[in-house]
Amino acid sequence: MNICVFLSAADLDERYTRPAREFAELLGKGGHTLVWGGSDVGLMKVVADGVQEAGGRLLGVSVDFLAAKAREGADEMVVARDLAERKRLLLEKADAVVIMVGGTGTLDEATEILELKKHGHTDKPVVLLNTAGFYDGLREQFRRMEDEGFLPRPLTDLVFFAEEPVGALAYLEESQGIE
Repeated sequence: MNICVFLSAADLDERYTRPAREFAELLGKGGHTLVWGGSDVGLMKVVADGVQEAGGRLLGVSVDFLAAKAREGADEMVVARDLAERKRLLLEKADAVVIMVGGTGTLDEATEILELKKHGHTDKPVVLLNTAGFYDGLREQFRRMEDEGFLPRPLTDLVFFAEEPVGALAYLEESQGIE
């Protein structure tokens, strides 16, 4: 399975890097391909290292203005013209999406895939990996949107919240019929 991971390129605390590394190792050992923003810095590097070390493939989609930070030695690297094309290519190449901790760019990517799902433009499974409770506030906001009629589909149809990496991958594999 090609699993797109949206996440930060920042250098982060161990409470975020440890679960990211754990997910990456599970992904690699499962024979999956990481589809990611292509950067070789911060949490993106942690995940790419973990996948590659565990035997998985790396498919990066960088962007012109970040190409200098693109990972050398990825199995495949595409360089997009701008962020909009990058998002389109990431989603196009993915069978499933995992949203890890991140900033405004990650939030932008997350809301775009959820908007596409909401309108029936994709049925790819989406997991929000709620490492260290990072997305507790966002989950609460989504529930409010659902409760107050802002979502035309149940929240559970749009996104699966996983508290641990093993639960995230298990959900994706189950959704794709992988035992």
